[in-house]
Amino acid sequence: MTSIMTNTAAMAALQTLRTINSDLEMTQARVSSGFRVENAGDNAAYWSIATTMRSDNKALSTVKDALGLGAAKVDIAYTAMNSSIDVITEVKAKLLAAREPGVDKTKIDKELTELKNQLKSISESASFSGENWLNNSSTAAAGTKSVVGGFNRDVNGLVTITTLDINVTSLTMIGAANESLGILTKDIDANALDPDATTTTARNYYLIDTGSTTGTPSSGAAIALTATTTDQQVDDMLRVVDSMLSQMTDAASNLGAINKRVSMQEDFVANLMDSIDKGVGRLVDADMNEESTRLKALQTQQQLGIQSLSIANTNSQNILSLFKG
Repeated sequence: MTSIMTNTAAMAALQTLRTINSDLEMTQARVSSGFRVENAGDNAAYWSIATTMRSDNKALSTVKDALGLGAAKVDIAYTAMNSSIDVITEVKAKLLAAREPGVDKTKIDKELTELKNQLKSISESASFSGENWLNNSSTAAAGTKSVVGGFNRDVNGLVTITTLDINVTSLTMIGAANESLGILTKDIDANALDPDATTTTARNYYLIDTGSTTGTPSSGAAIALTATTTDQQVDDMLRVVDSMLSQMTDAASNLGAINKRVSMQEDFVANLMDSIDKGVGRLVDADMNEESTRLKALQTQQQLGIQSLSIANTNSQNILSLFKG
């Protein structure tokens, strides 16, 4: 039945055109934004996952920065410790030279004084971002320092922070306010280091005197040479310096291991961030090849829909020809 009141063909063509225009609008939005899921209305589940993972990735970016800061502190401490080991090795060589008969011990002592000053300078300079792990200016032990190393989310959505812990107490070379805390400032018993010791009487020595009277000041003898220094005393000083060198070598080894751990964690976090970006992209990114092809097809369908609507609207005009005589 043909009716001039209800144009069924035009209504069908208009409905089709509305659908085409809606799909075209959505495809154009995907092409312009690059996202298949741009807001919660596009796909609530994927949008929620992507938003959470983007937030976690931002947190991991901060973790990466924290690891960089931690790595810098470890590098500074390791560099200073390594330089101090070289100086202590020189101190050991000077003391060994003082053991030779007929040598002028007072001249060697002047060299020892300059080497001590160099050790002080190194420890005081080993500072980064307001922290110095080798020179402790507090009367309390330095304790453990933590570097943020990871941001984790478990299967229940709960988050935890991973830290890399560093025992700074074992790294302290100079106890500026408490001499008993520093490798170079504390008393070390040469008698306990003497394989031929016949008594248990302590023979304590220290290398650097900070002049501090707070905390626990060293009470032993300073490692210094005079014209009357005996060979036995030089031997004791050598044993003590060798013990200091051993402790500093252990500390440098620990710093090297921590440095390696921080470097590995930095690489892991960087790779994890890339993987998260890829995962989010698979969920919400638009396939531009597919969308561009779909855009062309919808544009063609739109033109055809407009033509169909135009034809449907002209059908009622054709009825007029039936009433012409």
